[in-house]
Amino acid sequence: MARRYVLLIAFLFGATVVAVAQVGPGTAITPAGEEALRIPFVNLEIREPANNQEVALSLQLLLLLAVLTLAPSIIIIMTSFLRFAIVFDFVKRALSLQQVPPTQVLMGIALFMTLFVMWPTLTDIYDNAFVPFSEGEIGIEEAFREFEAPMRLFMYRQMAANPDPIRLFMRMGNMPAPATFADVPTQALIPAFILHELTVAFKIGILLFIPFIIIDMVVASTLMSMGMIMLPPIMISLPFKLILFVLIDGWTLLTQQLVASFGGF
Repeated sequence: MARRYVLLIAFLFGATVVAVAQVGPGTAITPAGEEALRIPFVNLEIREPANNQEVALSLQLLLLLAVLTLAPSIIIIMTSFLRFAIVFDFVKRALSLQQVPPTQVLMGIALFMTLFVMWPTLTDIYDNAFVPFSEGEIGIEEAFREFEAPMRLFMYRQMAANPDPIRLFMRMGNMPAPATFADVPTQALIPAFILHELTVAFKIGILLFIPFIIIDMVVASTLMSMGMIMLPPIMISLPFKLILFVLIDGWTLLTQQLVASFGGF
């Protein structure tokens, strides 16, 4: 990811230098109203802002880098990725698996399942925020509101049955009681959503551990009764746990229930 950022910065600045060099030394950047210098393959004009409604190129690059830096955090804490990642890690630990499947594989599965669950929300953001903003129909403030609304709605839907985390953060922040969902500030909704997702993921993890713990206890008791104290129980219980997980089609069942837990599927 860091290499991609470096390549992006190098491309932007390299293209800027080449474009400026093409107009010759001493040539000023074109003011608003005239034909502006453009970077090849980038929908960006190199010119000074005409008024306070436009954003300078340096600030645009700064905002772009800020969004790219915060994108992983947004994906983790404001989407379904958090629940998927924690539950998959619980499955790996419950099966007593160390290296298989690798963590990168589990996180990749969680990422694509997140895209599947979040696709209606992302489509809404693309149609109502990105497209109008890229075509100049709305400003950056309205685009941010159009981006924020679907994300807020998704987070609130997960807590509709149990809004206690929202009450907790509203109370800790000394905020007035909201009359509607729209009155809940985003700075309280996001940490409440994170706390809710952690709680749900741990509840699912407990349910996943129960059958495998029973297998471990049965195997350990059998080995002790046979006098095989030096034999690690995990060596015997691991094949039984894998057989049970495969026989019940564990991955399909787990995926289906996880996706269904978000509603709308």
